[in-house]
Amino acid sequence: MVPINENTRFGVYLPPFGPFGDPRILVELAVRAEAAGWDGVFLWDHVVTDAMPIADPWTTLAAIAQATERLVLGPTVTPPARRRPWVVARHASTVSRLSGGRLVVGTGVGVDESGDFSRFGEASDLPTRSAMLTEGLGLMRAMWAGEAIRHHGPHYRVNLAATEPEPYRIPVWMASSTSSPRVIGRAAGCDGIFPNPVDHELTPEEVAGVRRELHRAGLPVDRPYDIAVRGNASPAWQEDKDVDLKGLAEAGMTWWLESLIHFDPLDLSMAVVDAGPPRG
Repeated sequence: MVPINENTRFGVYLPPFGPFGDPRILVELAVRAEAAGWDGVFLWDHVVTDAMPIADPWTTLAAIAQATERLVLGPTVTPPARRRPWVVARHASTVSRLSGGRLVVGTGVGVDESGDFSRFGEASDLPTRSAMLTEGLGLMRAMWAGEAIRHHGPHYRVNLAATEPEPYRIPVWMASSTSSPRVIGRAAGCDGIFPNPVDHELTPEEVAGVRRELHRAGLPVDRPYDIAVRGNASPAWQEDKDVDLKGLAEAGMTWWLESLIHFDPLDLSMAVVDAGPPRG
C-alpha cells in the first residue's frame, strides 16, 4: 500500500444495530480502536431498522467518551428534523463535555428507508426535512454559543435566556448524498462534509470535484475543513480492496472512515478494528 498524507486521519464507521446493537460491543470496539491506533469512531443514527437489536447512538457515544481518551467521536449522521434541534444540542453538549471536546456532530436531512420518520408520523418529504435541518442547525449553534433565543420560525418555536457558551467548540460535518448547489452551500458553512452517495464509493476525481464546488460556494481556500470519505481499505478484510487512499488524500480527503456493516460477521469486524488504520 502506498503511504498517504500523514495528516489524513482514520476512523471506524459503523451502524449501532444488528451485531453492533449491544452498546457494550460498541464501547469495546471503540476501546480496541483507540488501542489499535484509529483516530475516531463514528456511529450511524437510526430509530428502527430490519436488523435488531438497535442501540441509541447518543447514549452510546457518552459511554464511549468515558471509556476512551483521545478518539474523535460523533454521529454520522444525526437528523435534527427527527430528533429535534434542542435535544440534539443538549446531547452534543453533554458528550462534548464528557469527552473533553472530542465530539464532531455529523448531521443531515436523514433518510426514511426504514421508516425512521414515517412510522412515527414525522414529516418524511425531502423539502420539509431540508428546511427543518437549516432552521434547526441555526438553533443548535445559538444554544452552544449561549445566545438568548427568541425564534418563531416555520417549524420551530424557541424562547431561551442567554447562558454560558459551551466550554469546547462543537464542529459540524454536513452529510450529502448529492452535490446540488443547495446542499454544497449548506455544507460550506460547516466545518466539514461527509459526501455519502448511496450507490458507490467516492473516487479521487469526485472528492476533488466536491472541494471545487465548496470553494465556489464560498468556502475560503485557506480555511481548515474536513472531507470525510467512507469505504473499505483494511488489509484485514477477506478479499482484496482496491482503494486509492493516496489519491483521495491528494484530492482533499482529510478523514477515511472504514465502514463496518451489520451483515458482516462480528469477529471479522473486530479483526478489522484490531488491524489498525490502513495508513500504508
